[in-house]
Amino acid sequence: MSLSRSTSPIPGGGWATPGLDITGGRSSPTRALSGTPAMWQQSSRLGRNHGGGGYGGGSNHNNRYPSFSTRTQGFFGRHMRRLSNSLPRFNSSPYYADKEKLGRERWSAQNATLPGRIRSILGRMGRKMKTRLLFLLILLSLLVFFNSPGTAFVYWWRRSSWFGGGEKFVIVIGANVGGGVMDWKGGKEWAIERHSLRNKKQYARRWGYDLEIVDMKTKKRYAHEWREGWEKADFMRQALKKYPEAEWFWWLDLTTYIMEPSYSLQRHIFSDLTKHVYRDINEFNPLNISHPFTDPYLDAESRSPVGDGRPESINLLLSQDCSGFNLGSFFFRRSEWTDRLLDIWWDPVAYEQRHMEWPHKEQDALEELYTSHPWIRKHTAFLPQRMINSFPEGACAKEDGARDERFHYDKKDRDFVVNMAGCEFGRDCWAELSGFKDLSYYLNRSWWERFKEDVVAVAWKKVAGRKVKL
Repeated sequence: MSLSRSTSPIPGGGWATPGLDITGGRSSPTRALSGTPAMWQQSSRLGRNHGGGGYGGGSNHNNRYPSFSTRTQGFFGRHMRRLSNSLPRFNSSPYYADKEKLGRERWSAQNATLPGRIRSILGRMGRKMKTRLLFLLILLSLLVFFNSPGTAFVYWWRRSSWFGGGEKFVIVIGANVGGGVMDWKGGKEWAIERHSLRNKKQYARRWGYDLEIVDMKTKKRYAHEWREGWEKADFMRQALKKYPEAEWFWWLDLTTYIMEPSYSLQRHIFSDLTKHVYRDINEFNPLNISHPFTDPYLDAESRSPVGDGRPESINLLLSQDCSGFNLGSFFFRRSEWTDRLLDIWWDPVAYEQRHMEWPHKEQDALEELYTSHPWIRKHTAFLPQRMINSFPEGACAKEDGARDERFHYDKKDRDFVVNMAGCEFGRDCWAELSGFKDLSYYLNRSWWERFKEDVVAVAWKKVAGRKVKL
């Protein structure tokens, strides 16, 4: 017989749930539907089975109430608690609470702190989701970290010979600390030096290169001479001794500015040296040097216009402008050939005999050595000028004032380095360097800087009617 007045879902009465049926183990007395005293059918059966002879009779076993025992309901029964605990919890009203549970520590989304919410969210995630989230966070962290120039780890990573190879390169820049022989530096000269050195320091730190700042103030190297401007060869010799692990040494004048700091020397030049250089000076020969040598006593390499043709034999890299060799930006490779060339280049006898004939000082001296010595030519190569030494339009200008694509900087091509060569002769060095500095910043802005300046600042100007620098 069913104990409920509602319709039973089972034909013949009764309920599938054990606690709702009198035969299912209910442990509290109740009355039958007809009003008669409650009979424990289970107990009666037990009494009759044991010979008790009715209600209350028999052994002590007949007086016991049947115990309630749960049953395992398959997969859902085993995992119901785990599934319910993993479901999200909601509290529709912050003022609602059961009376019997007032004062208990119940979870509330409104009162939970941020760390608590994070822990709750992570606790409801599956193991696969946590693994994917952790992998994504690690990947984003590595991308941000390795694209943040200036950090110590990035510097040593890019400097390592196994990864970046930056330890093989040294940048040598001459700074005129004392102001020269006949003139003291003014405000513009100090500003040029400050911004130029900062530009080289940031670039070297970004790619893991060494930076050697040398003092180009006049020094009396010998008792009978002052060699201002001739000290490049001597400083390069000192750099070779100071950095024994380096392979390539890059000289830069103070009036140069690296326009594209995102270009590494490896990717820009040295990853494919054969593709970028030309060894036959006849491809561009503003000095009209006769090339190659034709003397029969010379070997085949010395009489070849390209030497042996191998990039490993290149020990000197430079560019040519409209007047000839330009040493505002050039490269030396560590080798016995380089040591020999620097010794001859710095020879005081050659300086004493020919310095009056060489108005461009060490530059004219190197041109003379290249013209006269076959052993120098076959280890020298040239780069297009705009690859390492672009000029502003004031240098190497045509008579009609038009720019020359061979020499002059072009922002569309994003030239690597610009050199304000000869700006001290009738041009404003600070105005030129300051203009290129601002242009370099504009071209290399991050997405956040572009958003602030191109969107926020423009919108602020339209609303407030004045410019704002963010």
